[in-house]
Amino acid sequence: MKAAVVFEKGSIPRYADFPEPEKTHENEVWVSVKAASIKNLDKARANGSHYSTENEEHKPKVIGSDGVGYLENGTKVYFFSKNGTVAEKALANPQMMVTIPESLDFSIAAALPNAVMGSAMGLKFKAGIYPGAIVLINGATGITGRVAVQIARLYGARKVIVTGRNEESLQALLKLGADEAISLQTDDENFKEKIQYIHNETPIDIVLDYIWGHSVEVILSALKGDGTFSHKTKLISVGGMSGDTIQLSSQILRGTDIQISGSGLGSWTREESKLLFSEVIPEMFQAAAEGKIKIETKDVDIRDVESVWNTEIPNGKRLVIRI
Repeated sequence: MKAAVVFEKGSIPRYADFPEPEKTHENEVWVSVKAASIKNLDKARANGSHYSTENEEHKPKVIGSDGVGYLENGTKVYFFSKNGTVAEKALANPQMMVTIPESLDFSIAAALPNAVMGSAMGLKFKAGIYPGAIVLINGATGITGRVAVQIARLYGARKVIVTGRNEESLQALLKLGADEAISLQTDDENFKEKIQYIHNETPIDIVLDYIWGHSVEVILSALKGDGTFSHKTKLISVGGMSGDTIQLSSQILRGTDIQISGSGLGSWTREESKLLFSEVIPEMFQAAAEGKIKIETKDVDIRDVESVWNTEIPNGKRLVIRI
């Protein structure tokens, strides 16, 4: 079969012939792959820099961790696979598979699930979002943040505040459902005052954070209580683009009703992971089919994978390899 293959550790994937994967479990099914999105995870695993590949002996392998295509009976599906997905054929476990609405384009179906994992899972299971909630999304100008704004609205958020550095992207978020945008380019005092003003007017229930680092320190200082009863706020860490650590004053935790947790593969329960496939992704696929969630893609034919691998993708778009 034809596939995008990394032959040497650290090299760029090449379009080449590669053996079809062999079944390791009886319940695995064949998928005729039509598209697969390329994410930071896929690039890190491909070049051997991801922690999951540190102790792995490198062998030529097909890139990609998920994809979309047709089962042998013609059913249109999204699936996970540990054996690579940017290929003409892949093997998948039916328990890690979701049926795609017929009207939903393959590129959208390929691009959306990763953003859903980075937004809906944190909002639904870690933050416990409810109709009427006030949500602040910190570092919202990336692909996942853009989807998070729309999902927060789907889940009934009364108000969505977004932060980011790119002014053009911030304005685009207002068109996607955000109510207020705050630039991270402003100085700390001004940024803190804006958060405090919003929190005093409409107390923030959920902070969904994609960048961590200094901006989170300022947000926490803005939410800090004064020793009287304070509003309950849940801060959910999803990413760390601005740094992996922060300085956290114990006074903030003692003087504020704030709960800090993370949302990622290692933090979800087995039940939540099952619900990702049985409820969350299907719900978001249907919302996308109905035009309630929008995500942009940069589509490239698999034959051109080598030439686009290190190319900068336009802001707010996900690279999708079509097969």
